[in-house]
Amino acid sequence: MTSDNAADDGIRLQKVLASAGVASRRVSEDLIVAGRVRVNGTVVTELGRRIHPETDLVAVDNVAVQLDNTKLYLMLNKPAGVYSSMRDERGRTDLSYWAEQYEERIFNVGRLDAETTGLLIMTNDGDLAHTLAHPSFGVAKTYIAKVEGRVSPQTIAQLTRGIDLEDGPIAADKARLMTSASDSTSSLVEITLHSGRNRIVRRMLDAVGHPVIDLVRRQFGPLHLGTLQIGQIRPLTSAELGQVLTLSRDGADRNAENSADEDSRTDPATGPEKNDGGR
Repeated sequence: MTSDNAADDGIRLQKVLASAGVASRRVSEDLIVAGRVRVNGTVVTELGRRIHPETDLVAVDNVAVQLDNTKLYLMLNKPAGVYSSMRDERGRTDLSYWAEQYEERIFNVGRLDAETTGLLIMTNDGDLAHTLAHPSFGVAKTYIAKVEGRVSPQTIAQLTRGIDLEDGPIAADKARLMTSASDSTSSLVEITLHSGRNRIVRRMLDAVGHPVIDLVRRQFGPLHLGTLQIGQIRPLTSAELGQVLTLSRDGADRNAENSADEDSRTDPATGPEKNDGGR
């Protein structure tokens, strides 16, 4: 009799799905037969299919499934005054208070400056952290800024059209005015961008004449802060995790395709193809 865990053949797909919490084994079989399960991008409909959870990538209804139960994915609503570091070298308040609540060695995905509050992902999944944090993958982040003065529609248009900063031009993906105080002392602005440059939202708003009073990150990719209170941390829901893993895998695939395209344009004799910038 052959075991489901036969080392040479891998593990039956429906058992892997059940272990990952997708559904019971019986329902997982129905999903497979219905053509709703992909392994390494290919639809699988055979109930006898075996996979290796350590290396194979599985998705259900085109949403990625995490097969490694040792991975931890958390959302923190970071308070003001906390530095985005596991151990601040100057002894300032850092993320170790939350990290020490878990046995796993977790770390933050990207950074928020000390005075910015809001959504920060913490995980022990290095591959996902790299994909979500690296600017080349273009993960969008949405912030709400309370700024000095009354922001005009022209200023909102300027933010999306683009402005020049000391480290180069930058444009918001989206921006909108939420409220403007009747006495013109402050405004609320929502701004979305995928840049990972240091203090970029603060610098953009300062450049258009509206210094930031308070700044909160409300959204990171598909994740929303929702009602999570400042200083609270929680695991991602299964739906959130599926969205984040799908985003991470899609970004990694695009990056690999772009690298392949660059390699295909490289002539071993002359080196990489160069763009002269239209000069």
